[in-house]
Amino acid sequence: MSSIERRDRMEPAGLFDRMDRFFDDWMQATPARRMFPFALWPGEDILRVDEYREGDTLVIRADLPGIDPDKDVTVSVSDGVLRIDAQRSHEEKVEKRGYRRQELRYGSFHRALTLPEGVTDADVCATYTNGVLEIRIPMPEAPAPAEPKKIAISKS
Repeated sequence: MSSIERRDRMEPAGLFDRMDRFFDDWMQATPARRMFPFALWPGEDILRVDEYREGDTLVIRADLPGIDPDKDVTVSVSDGVLRIDAQRSHEEKVEKRGYRRQELRYGSFHRALTLPEGVTDADVCATYTNGVLEIRIPMPEAPAPAEPKKIAISKS
């Protein structure tokens, strides 16, 4: 998967998020992931998100179809980290000419994302519409860069 991302400035928190995402994507793409299916099974443990800016707002979207947001989704903020936890259980029954199949799919999903400095839990707003969880966070004002201060050099 390739993507183009505009970088205004290199933020340490954003760098770590990108590295986490890189390694998550890499592990999902490697054949070695089959050796550890319990931890890296696609869609059962890792909650995939879209994260982008819309004007002065950071938008995070997660596709969570078939999940009741009142019972099975928790969004929390603690120590500058946004955490999304969700749980899904789905039962499918198929009965056709002489055979019957039942499939149960369930699992927990989670994701932790570092928030920009200055964001508080009161700034975070989450909505769930048509299976998509959308979290909007107004970006805090960046502090003005400090003017360089000239230092006097003494002669000895």
